[in-house]
Amino acid sequence: MAARLVEREDEWETLNDLLGSARRGRGRVAVISGPIAGGKTTLLECFTEQALSDGALVLEAAGSRAERYLPFGILRRILDSAAPLDPAVHAEATALLDGVSAEAEGAQDAAGAVEAGMRVLPHVCASLLRIARGRTVVIAVDDVHHGDELSRAFLLCLARRVRQAGVLIVLTEAVRLLPAQLDFHAELKRQPNCTSIRLPLLSADGTGRLLAGHFSTAAAQRLSADCQEATGGNPLLVKALLEDGLAALGDSEPFQPFVPAETFERAVLDCLHRGDPEMPAVARGVAVLGDACPPALLSRITDVHVKTAELALQDLGRCGILRDGAFREAATRAAVLTATPPGALSALHQRAARLLHQEGAAALDVARHLLAARKPVEGWAIPVLQEAAEYALVEDDPQLALRCGELAVDSCPEGSRRTALKSRLVSIVWRSSPAAAEGHLRQLSREFCAGRLTDRDLLHAVSCLAWMGEARQAAEAVHGLQTAADRARHVGRPFAYESGTLAAAQNWLSLISPPVRDVFTPSGAADTTAPDTTAPDVTRAPADGRAASHDMPDDAHVPAAEAMRTALRGGQGEAAVAEATRVLQRYHLSDRTLTSLVLAVLALVYAGRLDLALTWIDRLLGECATSNAPTWQAVLGAVRAEVALRQGDLPGAAAQARQAMSLISVPCWGVGIALPLGVLIEAETRMGNLEEAMGLLEQPVPETMLETRTGLHYLRARGRCHLATGRYHAALRDFLTCGELMQAWGMEAAEPVPWRLDAAEAWLAIGNVPRAREYVEQQRRRETGPAGSRPRGPVLFALARTSGDLGYRLKRLTEAVEVLEQGEDRLQLARSLGELGSAYRAAGDFNRARMLVRKAWHVAKSCGAQPLCQEFTPGQGDGEPAPVAGREAEPPSEAEVLSEAEARVALLAARGHTNREIATKLYVTVSTVEQHLTRIYRKLQVKRRRDLPARLWDLSLPGIA
Repeated sequence: MAARLVEREDEWETLNDLLGSARRGRGRVAVISGPIAGGKTTLLECFTEQALSDGALVLEAAGSRAERYLPFGILRRILDSAAPLDPAVHAEATALLDGVSAEAEGAQDAAGAVEAGMRVLPHVCASLLRIARGRTVVIAVDDVHHGDELSRAFLLCLARRVRQAGVLIVLTEAVRLLPAQLDFHAELKRQPNCTSIRLPLLSADGTGRLLAGHFSTAAAQRLSADCQEATGGNPLLVKALLEDGLAALGDSEPFQPFVPAETFERAVLDCLHRGDPEMPAVARGVAVLGDACPPALLSRITDVHVKTAELALQDLGRCGILRDGAFREAATRAAVLTATPPGALSALHQRAARLLHQEGAAALDVARHLLAARKPVEGWAIPVLQEAAEYALVEDDPQLALRCGELAVDSCPEGSRRTALKSRLVSIVWRSSPAAAEGHLRQLSREFCAGRLTDRDLLHAVSCLAWMGEARQAAEAVHGLQTAADRARHVGRPFAYESGTLAAAQNWLSLISPPVRDVFTPSGAADTTAPDTTAPDVTRAPADGRAASHDMPDDAHVPAAEAMRTALRGGQGEAAVAEATRVLQRYHLSDRTLTSLVLAVLALVYAGRLDLALTWIDRLLGECATSNAPTWQAVLGAVRAEVALRQGDLPGAAAQARQAMSLISVPCWGVGIALPLGVLIEAETRMGNLEEAMGLLEQPVPETMLETRTGLHYLRARGRCHLATGRYHAALRDFLTCGELMQAWGMEAAEPVPWRLDAAEAWLAIGNVPRAREYVEQQRRRETGPAGSRPRGPVLFALARTSGDLGYRLKRLTEAVEVLEQGEDRLQLARSLGELGSAYRAAGDFNRARMLVRKAWHVAKSCGAQPLCQEFTPGQGDGEPAPVAGREAEPPSEAEVLSEAEARVALLAARGHTNREIATKLYVTVSTVEQHLTRIYRKLQVKRRRDLPARLWDLSLPGIA
């Protein structure tokens, strides 16, 4: 009994005092009120059980909403419970009530029937009071507010007559009463023998006491706060949550808050249906709106009078379901929504969306209701869904944006508006999964063939099709549009697309996949060796004098393509850098500019400005770091990996490439898989992980990948892997294929793939030195880069390797080292230093050979090139015995004449770092580094950095790794 009456001790004592008064012949009336499911019925049941055990006569009845209009409903149930004790009293009272019922049937109005009933009530009261003679009687009526009018009148009549009788009347009622019930309540309270008992909800301590009956004191204290938060102290909800927790735990001790389940959900619905009929409807409205809302809006959504809505909100708050107008627990809201019929729920969401839109609510709030309705929307809602999709992307919720876009497309009738929506939907899907956008993209390709896309959307669709390996199909469609546009201009009719837009699409496709140029150019009509000369240059100045499409703020395709072409022509590095930088400075990263910005960064890479490319790619990666756009991060990460590879950071390149490939699936990469996969294969090969590299070659790739410029990266990486594994002829075939493709595509520069140098290396491995020399000479004659550019160092290195003249080799290798020390290709620098050391060893200069090989080893070590490290192990293979340990342990005398700052610069320079890298590591300017080097050369009596003493390699200074 005590376990059922937590925090009800005072109320229990009051009832027992009233019962004692009744035993002494002083009749009393108790009215118990409290929130819905607040424990009124439980208290009444416990008390009547106790009264029965003490020998009292208990007559029970309960009000029911369904029998509210049944005359004498409660009274008859009281009489029925008394029948076994005194059949005569029961028969007498029943006869009186039957007579009234018969008279009521013949009455002309309801008032007459009530008046007839009132006349017999004193006689019924007298009959019941006869039972109370010599015994104590407890009359218990639960939910008296649901009783009929005549039964309430009987209770009032009886209450006036029990003051001198051994009768205790105990009633339970709701806190909020209907107007028809207020008279009864007020009249009852006026009786001097009436006592009011108000039941509150459980406190946190009370909830803890309830839990302590099932768990240890510590566990109960740990759970009580969360349980109180979820239930508000409503006893019914607390017990339901406890039951769910016990079912989930079994015999184990709880350490986490209880998770509401089926019992809790049923208890929530029970609370709602115990209240007024409008309470479930208002609760549904609150559940649909999600947050606290004004009663006026709730009234309009639920079609309930505003005053009724206010009262229902108060009741829901009193019983602990709501707090500040919103559900305390998500599971409570879910239970209400689940119990709502689907049709009614959909109608509520539709009504909520319209009303919120009229009230000026945020587009995202309106869109969530439109989506929850799961039905096509009306015309006014389509712009709302468009706006909501854009806001969802800003808030990094691409799934919500996708759902908004799909609903807008499904609800919009066929036409240009639907096509624009479909185009935007492709962009949204593309962020997360280009492969998932393929179906939408095919529909979009039919739309742009029909002339329904805008000019901007046309360029975006063409770019996406090229990514998915359908560049030729896109080219054929664009060519068909160009033909139709020419016919339209010939007869003076307007056409769907600007001529500049179609030319831009042609140029873009020709740049990404050069073989598609034959779609636009008849056989023999143009020189296919010239880069992209087949495309008419109409995108810069349209014939009609209007601004070209690429001058629009969000269209970066044309300037990015132009920057790439300039970088690939050779000899125009500065111009390419300027054009690429303008693109990167002008356009912000977005769905439409991603590929254009990537192309601009690659133009910087091909122009030899890895420092600028690294700065921009890191900036772009920073922009999307917090965005839920895995496609963006994957593509930019692949370019970052390419930069790291060209800088000689093999572990970094492999890690970046692997991460990029993990962000989206292989089908999502389309033909773009060539870049990260090629970087990963080459990095693993140069790090000596040949099994890993060979395994990567088994990765399936699109057939059309080798028809793209990025396919050259993969082809070269495959050749490097074959070369490292001794498959020299397979490597040569890949390198020569690169050359054939580049010549067919009119790519004049050595980048992006120096295939002639690679082929020369393959011929050297085969043993055909003359053929190797032939390819190196071809490359030398084509060399147009200025001193210090990336291609010149590898050419000098290759010239030295293919020459049998030792003096010529020393001269060329010395030049190669000087050039590479000013650049950023540390891996090629390591190879050149090692080869120069070997040349000096052949010339008999073992000291210099040892110094250069040691430098080569350190540079190769910093690159992660394990095969080169093994080749350049210090003290081995240089023709001289390793230095004596004691001598090597002596402090290097060269450092004694240098200041600490100069020693730091000298150490980094001796290890092969460039001036820019030294400045970055030491947090000084490049000019400061140059001044230190001038003093270092003078103090150590050397002329250049490669002459720095080998003993500096063993110098250890704080802060220098």
